Amino acid sequence: MATTGFARAYEGSPPWEIGRPQPAVAGLVERGELTGSVLDVGCGTGENALHLAAHGRAVLGVDGAPAAVDDARGKATQRHLTALFAVGDALRLVDLGERFDTVLDSAFFHVLPDDETRRAYALQLAHVLRPGGSAYLLEVSEKAAGAPAPFVRADQIRAAFDTPHWTVESVAESTYSATFGDLPAWLVTVRRS
Repeated sequence: MATTGFARAYEGSPPWEIGRPQPAVAGLVERGELTGSVLDVGCGTGENALHLAAHGRAVLGVDGAPAAVDDARGKATQRHLTALFAVGDALRLVDLGERFDTVLDSAFFHVLPDDETRRAYALQLAHVLRPGGSAYLLEVSEKAAGAPAPFVRADQIRAAFDTPHWTVESVAESTYSATFGDLPAWLVTVRRS
């Protein structure tokens, strides 16, 4: 997937980098939802992954923007946390050669351009998530239309995961925090069959 625009965004301060984990993700951690080994897809500068590592999770953060991954690694070193970070393509997660107990996607799925790409991404998640594992997605919703962010509808999320690999357990209203304020979002739980 082309990540040029996102890579350029990290030459400055992108509005999705808020200097802390997303509150909805912190809530998942507090409730013990993100268990075992965790893959954080589209990790950016790593705040969610670092929060997981601080709570004892083995976590690998993957992002297509090298500057973001460098920043995440620097934060891990400064905070003495053992989170790992790698530059990678979210549409080629099988290239990681690993399987995980849990996947976190905080604001990646909603930037995918079409149904075909969203289905391809869901298939990649199925390949790297162990059977019975869960993926949690926090995505800006269509209720944010007109805001300076891409968005996705609930039916588009359900359609992408409408395969024998997945069971959609919940699509709940939530919020996604940006530097300019909170946006309406979907907090989605899907379980790997």
